[in-house]
Amino acid sequence: MKSHYRVVVIGGGVVGCSVLYHLAKLGWTDVALVERNVLTSGSSWHAAGIVHALNADPNIAALQAYTIKLLKEIQAESGHDVGLHMTGGINVASAPERWEWLQAAYRIFQTMGIDTARLVTRDEIKAMHPLLDVSDVLGGLYDLNEGHVDTYGTTYAYAGAARKRGATVIEHARALELHRTSDGWDVVTEKGTIGCEHVVNCGGLWAKQVGLMAGIDLPVTPMEHHYLVTETIPEIAARSSELPVIVDLEGFTYTRQEGKGLLIGLYERNYKHWRMEGAPWDFGIELNQEDIDRIAPELEIGFRRFPALQKVGIKKWVNGSFTFTPDGNPLVGQAPGVRNYWTACGVMAGFLQGGGVGLSLAEMMIHGEPSTDIYGMDIARYGSWAANREYLRQTTGQFYSRRFVMSYPNEQLWAGRPLRTAPAYDAMSANGMRWGVLWGLEIPLYVAPSPDFVEKPTLKRSNAHDIVGRECRAVREGVGLLDISAFSRYAVSGPKAEHWLDRLFASRLPAPGRCALAPMLAPSGRLRGDLTVFNWGDGCWWIMGSYYLRQWHMRWFQDHLEDGVSVRDISDDWVGFSISGPRSRELLAAVVRNADVSNAAFPFMRCRVLDIGMSRARVGRLSVVGELGYEINVPAVEHLPLYRTLKKAGADLGLAEYGFNAMLSLRIEKSFGLWNREFTQVYTPGESGLDRWIDFDKRGFIGRDKALAERDRGAARRLVTLEVEAGDADPSSWEPVWRGAARAGYITSGAFGHTIGKSIGMALVDRAHADVGTEFATHVVGIERKARIIASSPYDPGGTRMRL
Repeated sequence: MKSHYRVVVIGGGVVGCSVLYHLAKLGWTDVALVERNVLTSGSSWHAAGIVHALNADPNIAALQAYTIKLLKEIQAESGHDVGLHMTGGINVASAPERWEWLQAAYRIFQTMGIDTARLVTRDEIKAMHPLLDVSDVLGGLYDLNEGHVDTYGTTYAYAGAARKRGATVIEHARALELHRTSDGWDVVTEKGTIGCEHVVNCGGLWAKQVGLMAGIDLPVTPMEHHYLVTETIPEIAARSSELPVIVDLEGFTYTRQEGKGLLIGLYERNYKHWRMEGAPWDFGIELNQEDIDRIAPELEIGFRRFPALQKVGIKKWVNGSFTFTPDGNPLVGQAPGVRNYWTACGVMAGFLQGGGVGLSLAEMMIHGEPSTDIYGMDIARYGSWAANREYLRQTTGQFYSRRFVMSYPNEQLWAGRPLRTAPAYDAMSANGMRWGVLWGLEIPLYVAPSPDFVEKPTLKRSNAHDIVGRECRAVREGVGLLDISAFSRYAVSGPKAEHWLDRLFASRLPAPGRCALAPMLAPSGRLRGDLTVFNWGDGCWWIMGSYYLRQWHMRWFQDHLEDGVSVRDISDDWVGFSISGPRSRELLAAVVRNADVSNAAFPFMRCRVLDIGMSRARVGRLSVVGELGYEINVPAVEHLPLYRTLKKAGADLGLAEYGFNAMLSLRIEKSFGLWNREFTQVYTPGESGLDRWIDFDKRGFIGRDKALAERDRGAARRLVTLEVEAGDADPSSWEPVWRGAARAGYITSGAFGHTIGKSIGMALVDRAHADVGTEFATHVVGIERKARIIASSPYDPGGTRMRL
């Protein structure tokens, strides 16, 4: 053990060993892993070890596919057998909604290039797994690229391959303390103190404690999880080939062959947390006592699905502990506000996701950004509120108990809500507003027609479809009121603020009293944000963007901060409303004091301070729905008075409240893109269309060289607008776009355009097929539909209504 390394990884499970391996593979070989006991002695040793590429998040599915591909490579490189059994696997559907979902999911996997998957019939499932009772099965999704590994062998293969590349593994060296130093960290271990530049928390069951050593309370907690292994089953003993993995989605169980018997695991609805503050430090290679009564309902379903289980004994029970986050995805990346403290923890499926997690974190540490869009795993997707023990208890319990429960895009779940509300929340609720949630904040969806209205979860158009349509027409024809508390706001000031902003953003900065759309790029030339910059003319600048990216963007701002610049997240301090529609100027004129808001005095893309009612507001003239509109920002304590002022003044103008569901329909009629749909951290300005906002003549902005290179060669893909011949459902995202039998691209987002009466999708397609009029096919909820490219902005293509 040396006294100093570039990186110290804390935790010797499969994830820690993968991080160590990938750091060394990408060129950082002066790295060490410290483990309190021996490798695998947390959760890794008792994991079921199932691997599969399929995941509801396509980006995470891609990382899982990478992990599977990597297994053979680390086996060859290390000399350790990973015990890979590629048996194939089937997700089984026994409910019509689930079968519909699997058919849609199959098409999304085609988009991702997972060509090993296919839909299978009940008879095919029975032929592949004769022990399965398929009497109620409607079909399944089979993937050849599924199986299971030896958990010991895989962990030691990662570690062995890392050692061969120069990394160090130190066992029996528990981390006791962490201390900040001028150039990084001191890691105090049982074997002495190690200095390093970077620390990586791969603590697994102890991740909570390792975070607190650095003053970081991570939103992660252990929970109990059962599986059992049967004695020999004669039908299996008589087989010459191994049975495929089975996931019984309605049965809450997964199954694989183990020797001549079966391993069956359960995600029970009656969940149980274990040691929410983290495992005791002296917790060894131990299990919890099985709790058969608690898991009996799901166990009974599993035994009915596999009748052979009723004839054999149980050889082994495993009730182990694994760590979970509120949404079940890992925590990966640099902890916001704590330089050079990195996390790769909360990975409940380490053998499935560990390779992708290790690769992504190593890329972030070495290259500054991952090669894939891992926001769904990024630690910055949570704020500090997510570590609250009650919030964590509710949300992790909800995730665990719903692990195999059908989820719908319009479904609103209960856990951890309401947590954060805008001041006008109660008044808006009294008016019938229904709410979703975004980064812990309640956001308006639509105004229900009556208190007893219940929106039915569905993959298709819901019974709220006509409600949203009425709200859209109210905005287009009159004036609509939208709560915009769920927009992020950052205040930038200081003597070098303008210089810093000019380097950060690829666009030309707005003059005083103006605002501008502002793409932000990484050094690779890929997108880092689609934001709006406001120059208030008083030495203060604002940046506005997506509320849920607050930690993610602040981490970027802080990583690139310069002396003479101050950046503050003021999203909780300032909130507001937007008013949009042809009568919005009438409404604004009715509530301002001593100010001219005519088009000549307050034109499009200008910003100014106005007295509105008794509030001194910061107002921008812009619109996310393509109409004449204004975004009115006030201190949070004045949100409710502003609401009342606007409602009172708007009564005679037919002011209608609307929600984000209508906004999403209105924006797609304008072909306005969204972050995480049309714009992501792996897309470029050329393919997303944001290049039109770049000032290529401006020197010195981050990513300029790469952006220029793309401009000169042309983007390989282009963002286009599609008209889809949909039935009772609209495209959502990731559906494949076909040109004949070849994939030409995929849908990035979709919605029904209530004003134009058409189903609209936005899509990334190959440049060769990006001309208006090009015809395609796509799949909406698994059903093939015709589509064709139409001109951008099918509603008001000239943009005149925003400039009235």
